[in-house]
Amino acid sequence: MSTRRSFLQTSLAAGALGDLAFLSGLSPVSAADLKASKNVVQLAPEIEPVVRMIEQTPRERLLEEMADRIKKGLSYAEVLAALQLAGVKNVEPRPSVGHKFHTVLVVNSAHLASVAGPKEHRWLPLFWALDYYKSAAARDVRERGDWTMSAVDESAIPSSQHARKSFLNAMQSWDESAADVAVAGLARTAKLDDIYEMFFRLGARDFRSIGHKAIFVANSYRALQTIGEQHAEPILRSLAYALLMHEGDNPQKRDDEADRPYRRNVELVNTIRDDWKSGQLDSEATREFLQVLRKGNNQETCNLAIEQLNQGVSPQSIWDAMLVGSSELLMRQPGIVALHSVTTSNALYFAYKTSQNDETQRLMLLQNAAFIPMFRDAMQSRGSIADLSIEKLQQSKIEDNFSVDRIFKDLGREPISAAAETYKFLQNNGSPQELIDTARLLVFLKGNDAHDYKFSSAVLEDFQHVSPEWRNFYLAANMPKMQHTQSRDNDLVQRTRDAFA
Repeated sequence: MSTRRSFLQTSLAAGALGDLAFLSGLSPVSAADLKASKNVVQLAPEIEPVVRMIEQTPRERLLEEMADRIKKGLSYAEVLAALQLAGVKNVEPRPSVGHKFHTVLVVNSAHLASVAGPKEHRWLPLFWALDYYKSAAARDVRERGDWTMSAVDESAIPSSQHARKSFLNAMQSWDESAADVAVAGLARTAKLDDIYEMFFRLGARDFRSIGHKAIFVANSYRALQTIGEQHAEPILRSLAYALLMHEGDNPQKRDDEADRPYRRNVELVNTIRDDWKSGQLDSEATREFLQVLRKGNNQETCNLAIEQLNQGVSPQSIWDAMLVGSSELLMRQPGIVALHSVTTSNALYFAYKTSQNDETQRLMLLQNAAFIPMFRDAMQSRGSIADLSIEKLQQSKIEDNFSVDRIFKDLGREPISAAAETYKFLQNNGSPQELIDTARLLVFLKGNDAHDYKFSSAVLEDFQHVSPEWRNFYLAANMPKMQHTQSRDNDLVQRTRDAFA
């Protein structure tokens, strides 16, 4: 069996993963650069000129200009902050919290890839995201007439003692202008963790935009931990505006399928026993939950979650079923809807683990239980759905003698067979870290879409969040949407190479 080091060296020598030596001359992104800091950068004068440079530099020159500034001392955190702020300022999360708005949603995913990747390669994801911002901003001009976030109405911002109530009332009534000034007031007076306790629930309250609302909540919170809370106000204003996206009449005044699970689950959380977190891991409960995820509706999945918790099943066993179940959907139809079942589960699991509120944690679990069958149903209009399950990976009759490099080659020819190879490789004590490192590096080299970063960052993170018994199923089932060695390199790799020359 090859080691991670020997595989990467061989593959690089053969050209399969490209030559990234051009980055070795730069100062690596240090651990200190990646730590959360409230004072890592200031909006003025340090960040505003960088944002302005991103906005004004033509796309064909942006990477070169940014590389020049980095060589002169611009830090990783400053680039990350400017990229996030340029996106929320200039790209509207309408008509859907997706599409061009992925330029904002992907920033934290690119950051996670940078943090986890080899330190000498950590600029590649951010340079990809910088170029992607320029395409998204151009699309915003075409579609929305060059939307720009307006200045907040200072005269309407509520006092610190009224901001929270005003914000919750505005979000409940879907009042955009009232929510905008209220969240600005919160940004200036409240603790960020307290603000996000509200946003965790608001991001999970409806199924519009196939999970992008919950994803924006999780990713924006995580980005702020690195770039600094002093940048929160414009990001929170964008977030509130995004979460109020809806079609038709005011959702408060109608009974829409997208809103029903939350309205039901807000009541059902109180039927869960008080010591629900103290349950025991139960693999049979996980299998039972997987079966209901495959065929049941959102009420049945939520009812089973409550039943299992009240019977003493650990919530981890339910999360195992949901994380694996979302990846199984992707194996059955490796398309955009199933992909978002995976990334939404990642976002809601993050909210579940981060929230300090017991009721919010219950809601995150129940909402994810409701959303997965809703994703499954939404797949019906996107083409055929294969009759596959994770058990098919276990039953596959393939040889056991293969390596990571073969898996990523086969992935380009026969994705489901490569998924089965992945499962057998891991079951035979193959190195998951070798697989993960290779998958991440291939995204750096060959990724050409925001989902390449969003999806891979979610999967490679949640591999560690799934219990060991189910972990190999999870990674294997998600393999069909990973990059493979047979695809061409992203042109931006060469541009980045030249920019740093």
